[in-house]
Amino acid sequence: MDIIKKFGDMVGEESIRDPEKARKLLLTGYRLQEKRLQLFPDRKLPASGQYVARVVMQNIIKALAKPDDTALVSIFVPGELLTAAGITPYSVEAMSCFIAGTRCEQAFLAQTESEGFPETMCSYHRVFLGASMTGLVPKPKCTIYTNLACDGNMMTFPYLKQKYQIPGFYIDVPYEKNQDSIRYVADQLREMKKFLEDVGGKKISEQSVQRAVANSNEAASYYSRQLALRKDHDPVTSLTNELYAIFMCHLLAGSEESLKYTKMLLEDVKKAPKGEGLHILWMHMMPFLQEPVKAVFNYSQNVYISACDFVADGFQRMQASDPYEALAEKMVNCIYNGSVKQRIRHAQELANLTEADGGILFAHWGCKGTIGASSLIKNSLENAGLPTMVLDGDGCNPANSSDGQVSTRLQAYLEMLSEGKEGKRS
Repeated sequence: MDIIKKFGDMVGEESIRDPEKARKLLLTGYRLQEKRLQLFPDRKLPASGQYVARVVMQNIIKALAKPDDTALVSIFVPGELLTAAGITPYSVEAMSCFIAGTRCEQAFLAQTESEGFPETMCSYHRVFLGASMTGLVPKPKCTIYTNLACDGNMMTFPYLKQKYQIPGFYIDVPYEKNQDSIRYVADQLREMKKFLEDVGGKKISEQSVQRAVANSNEAASYYSRQLALRKDHDPVTSLTNELYAIFMCHLLAGSEESLKYTKMLLEDVKKAPKGEGLHILWMHMMPFLQEPVKAVFNYSQNVYISACDFVADGFQRMQASDPYEALAEKMVNCIYNGSVKQRIRHAQELANLTEADGGILFAHWGCKGTIGASSLIKNSLENAGLPTMVLDGDGCNPANSSDGQVSTRLQAYLEMLSEGKEGKRS
């Protein structure tokens, strides 16, 4: 019997009849999982992987259990300001990942379809919208979102702001990467601090903002140091574990937990031996539910994810001395903003640094920016000497792609990389 599937079906069905009861059921399951992670951590993962799993689980539980202390955010909202304000980030993408991981996402996808939301819209957003329509996910204190990277934000957040009748804040990030753009975004972030003070009813000290930015920079330094070691060290990982790193560089950026995670990760990488398998540069989100992808990467001693561009960009080091300009710099210079050339250049740098054998670009369903740029990214990286695969799929709804097709394409690509690596050795 698939216990998780049975539990997910119960939550999905109950959310239609009694959303409060369904939420309590979901919370009970998550609290039991958090306790299990504490008492019986995944020993196949290094210490940093065990730690980050607990931290992320605790964040999701807080968001569901204490919504009055939360801000509903998109993934690229600067977590450092939320950390300084003591507000729990309640992320559309993160919550949808957990709902999908609980195997109850289909009920909420059906709900958004019945309400007329397009199937071509990002599944992370559709799952969350469906969960909010049924009442499974609670009303947050406020919403904060940005136009950065995902056009789904421009539909989801205005809808939820109106539905919940709550205050909202929008951060406009210009396409151009220059000082004018940084100053423009920095001014908005100063206003965001005032917004959080008004919503939360308490002052946010400048010292707490500076400390959060300093923590974020220190975490970036640790992350960069472990990346530089990856060509000679191969820690065991899983797709879910890699996905959790996105929480730490965005939603929980600036927190003591994020800083501790990067310190632990550096130590784990130092202790990991060099494997004989393939080294992969992963680009974009992780399809952590897709069975054939899990079969290849989870706990593998043959195929290693040496770097993920999404995470490496999130842990970028900021240069400006003013904390708001530093955070603005991070947003404006994000690889998902502006020309695709920066994504290509960043991928090349990561591949060279980690001596990757190949790259996989995950073209997530509904992510128009990545799908539209996928051919250019693939061709550019291959012209630079990095064999690259565009893997079509859905990071939140595995039913949206064929396991058989994914497995066939992935295995063929890895065989090609193995043959190429053998050819270089001989």
